[in-house]
Amino acid sequence: TDNNATLFANGYNSVIKPLFDSKDWTLVDDQSVPDWDNTKAQTIFEQMLTAAGGKIDAAVAANDGLANAVATALQNQGLPYIPVTGQDATVGGIQNILSGRQSMTVYKGIKQEADAAAALAIALVKGTDTSTMATSVVNNGTKDVPSVLLVPVSVDKTNIADTVIKDGFRTWAEICVGDFAQYCPADAMMEMTAEATDSMMMEATPEATP
Repeated sequence: TDNNATLFANGYNSVIKPLFDSKDWTLVDDQSVPDWDNTKAQTIFEQMLTAAGGKIDAAVAANDGLANAVATALQNQGLPYIPVTGQDATVGGIQNILSGRQSMTVYKGIKQEADAAAALAIALVKGTDTSTMATSVVNNGTKDVPSVLLVPVSVDKTNIADTVIKDGFRTWAEICVGDFAQYCPADAMMEMTAEATDSMMMEATPEATP
């Protein structure tokens, strides 16, 4: 019932379905997860693993929560992690990427989305024709809607610092906690140490008296 899930499926099928059709890849199973429920997702994937005798080489998950469910199902069955996609660049998703539980996540920059939405809103207020601003048309399940589509970013181990960290969407401080700290790059840990030191110095500096 979630049109976003339908659009996501249409997108990845446009790339991987030809590989199934040509028999280069084999589709083991394809199921929707009710209400994006991570617990249900884990159960579904565990059933897939059992039916396939544990022989699943990769999984396409529509967000980081579902990706974590896949990784947990593999872990519970004593199987090695496999390439798994995700989306939303959540803290948990980034942690799983660093630790090898997840391969990548789809990141959609909030600033870019906000800028595009603001430009459209201003145009509407001014009575400007927005049809020329649309970059595509998307069917929302009921009708075709002129839309401004932005380019998402694939985030993996190699570009975390240059994407979600650089944009301020995530911080090393919220990612590199607990057991996940060991997977963070050395420069991230140094940056966190420097920030913590600066914070302590600021707290220790007495306020100037007038």
